Amino acid sequence: MRSDPRVFFAAERTLLAWVRTGLTVMAFGFVVARFGLFLRLLAVEMGGAVPDGLLHHQISNVIGIALVLLGVGCLVLGAVQHRSYVASLPPADVPRTHAAFYPTTLAVVLAVLGVVLAVYLAF
Repeated sequence: MRSDPRVFFAAERTLLAWVRTGLTVMAFGFVVARFGLFLRLLAVEMGGAVPDGLLHHQISNVIGIALVLLGVGCLVLGAVQHRSYVASLPPADVPRTHAAFYPTTLAVVLAVLGVVLAVYLAF
């Protein structure tokens, strides 16, 4: 059977897509979490009081944290899926210089940073 490097590189592109998606969802979660705080500060600056301002801030914070954790899930799922798929490829399809440690480590480090961000937003 002839080796086809396109299969391996497609798996690499898929992992990068998972990483991009996870980072984007985490960034959107951060923006949502901080949007309630922004509205509260804007109301104070304008001299008015926003009814249920604290409730809106808490709701946006919870939704933002949930989005950050969803992004972490994308990163972890992408890393697990990539690792299991590359392990199932025949050795001829995997480049000799490939070290499975690096792509998985990238996704795991970003996931850990996402958990740290979620903890930061929670407190």
